Amino acid sequence: MNHFDQILIKNAPIEDENSLELLYRTFPERSPYENGKELIVTQAAWRFLGSDYDENEYFLKLHELYQSEKFHVLSEDLNKVITPERLQAIQSIHSINQKENGLSANRFVAFLEGATLIPSHRHPAMHRHLRKSLITVLELFEQHHEGGFSHPDFRRVLVDLMKWTWNHLDPWLEEVEIDMEMPGIVWYGEASKSQQYFLLYSVILGCDVLYFHPEGSDSLSEIDPEDRFTQKKKLPSKVALEPFPIEKPERRSTIAYRATKEMDTVLHHEGSQLYKPWQLRTYSPKSVTLKTTYDELFLIAKEKAFIRPNFKVENGTVHIPALFAKIMGISENRKEYWNRLQDLSELKSTVMIRQFPFTKETKANQKFHYQHSLNREGYLDPELMMQGNWWQYKHLPIETQKAIGQAISRMCANPKLLPEGAEGIEEMKLYLFSQTTKLPEEFVNLLQTFDYSQEVPKVVLYNTELNGTLSRSDAAVLHLLNEFGIDIILYNPPGHQCIERFIDSNHFDTHWLEEMAFRQDFKEPSVFRKLFKSIKL
Repeated sequence: MNHFDQILIKNAPIEDENSLELLYRTFPERSPYENGKELIVTQAAWRFLGSDYDENEYFLKLHELYQSEKFHVLSEDLNKVITPERLQAIQSIHSINQKENGLSANRFVAFLEGATLIPSHRHPAMHRHLRKSLITVLELFEQHHEGGFSHPDFRRVLVDLMKWTWNHLDPWLEEVEIDMEMPGIVWYGEASKSQQYFLLYSVILGCDVLYFHPEGSDSLSEIDPEDRFTQKKKLPSKVALEPFPIEKPERRSTIAYRATKEMDTVLHHEGSQLYKPWQLRTYSPKSVTLKTTYDELFLIAKEKAFIRPNFKVENGTVHIPALFAKIMGISENRKEYWNRLQDLSELKSTVMIRQFPFTKETKANQKFHYQHSLNREGYLDPELMMQGNWWQYKHLPIETQKAIGQAISRMCANPKLLPEGAEGIEEMKLYLFSQTTKLPEEFVNLLQTFDYSQEVPKVVLYNTELNGTLSRSDAAVLHLLNEFGIDIILYNPPGHQCIERFIDSNHFDTHWLEEMAFRQDFKEPSVFRKLFKSIKL
């Protein structure tokens, strides 16, 4: 090993995912490489987002990395043990940081060095490089977090960085000649904040780091948004995040299968407007409430989601143009009025409500469950909600559970509900959370069977006020359904206030018809109409 004084790291351009020969070359076999007063080496720090057309080949490549002597699949083998002495020493330095209202990154590393919390290395240049790289990582944490080292996440990140440096980097670096090679790391799937910073530390040190996520999610985008330290490549397809292939995948796909997958990707990508059934199942639905005229309402109601104006699919979210309207009174043209209402009510994806209230007010105190579902930023976390033993939707597909949790989170973050009495914003959020974490079964079925690009399910409400009074808990459920992208059309023949008592009228369209009807029962479809419909079907 030459006596170089400094280590400089260059990041190789990301290559085609099918030719990763660079990964198995030593540093002298890569370009650029210099070993003089400075050691200049080329690393591979790449993020692969998505999957190949042939998912079996994709998982086979991952398995080959697992089998190689070069790479450590850290996402599957993270050692979380730390000695009590090191933990206590880190806590002592963290306490000094708090007393001094934040140390600089340089001083922090000096304190860590003084407490022998950073491993030493036999080569002086690597010894210095370990410390210099850690300073860079801490400075990046400061830049990305208001309050810097006083941020509530910092202690956890610091402990984990020190823990994994000793458990992984230290023994790996002892085994290699650093002018020939550096450790290789594979990370598969989601990465927590601590894991993101440890991967970044490994990259800055010069390790080869490969990040894979078959669904296309990118945990490293938050700390490396400009691809300064790592480079990303979007692969042509996406598959579900399955367990890492420790065992060799046996199934082989045919040429026809690969060609079909490639054709699907070309024809059915996010912006194609050609969507297969359930293609968007793993996406998060989010409503875009449309403003329409009374006549437009019934034209758009018949259209599939992807035909409607403002439908968009991007970054894992489906923006669904949804209707939220109230119809006051009744038309002079009674035939047209009833035909339109009955057309809506007879759609297979419609829930028709004619008795009020249609929900039961939840009286149980949900504050404990609510508070334990909040993330560090104070927002409801769908993953934490799904883990709760109180979560009522565990029988649903995971994708549907996530979509419901995300809709509840968005609704509570930006509530449209009006306060009741002296109710504060946090009490209102708790109320919405309590009323929507156990939906009536008919609405749960509606959400589960909603194919986001296709026919939009509807809730049609006919409220004469002789059939009961719409309640605040009803309004809370309608709020959630609207957030999810469900069409909501509320008829009120007498033209009275009902939902306006609970949700500001700015959040939905109100259409006034010519006459008010105070005792207008729902008109059932005639026998002739039913017969005509059955023949037509």
